[in-house]
Formats: sequence, C-alpha cells, structure tokens
Amino acid sequence: MPKMKTHRGAAKRFSKTGSGKIRRYKAYKSHILTKKTSKRKRRLRRAGLIATTGDTKRIKRLIQA
Repeated sequence: MPKMKTHRGAAKRFSKTGSGKIRRYKAYKSHILTKKTSKRKRRLRRAGLIATTGDTKRIKRLIQA
C-alpha cells in the first residue's frame, strides 16, 4: 500500500503541539467585524484545542502527526 499523503487543507488549519494535542484557530474572524465587540474579536485571535478524542484521532491521521 502506498504512503498516505498529507491532507493539505487540514495541514493549513491544524498543527500539533509539543504534547501531541491538536491546535486549531477559531472561526468568525474574517468579515462582518464591525458588529462584533473588541473583546470577542480579541478572544477569536487565540488558538484553541480540539476537544474530542475522536476528532483528534481523525485529524492526526489527516496531517500525519
């Protein structure tokens, strides 16, 4: 069986931390920002982590981490 290729779309959206968790960036930060509060926009800048273990396993397979 050939090597599995990295899913480029997933690789651009997710990255692996040193401890092996998957980091993600938050949505709703690209447009229609005038109605969003400064506090909300500031919180959207921060990266989050993938919450569920099933999703983590699936994404690790896609990005080959």
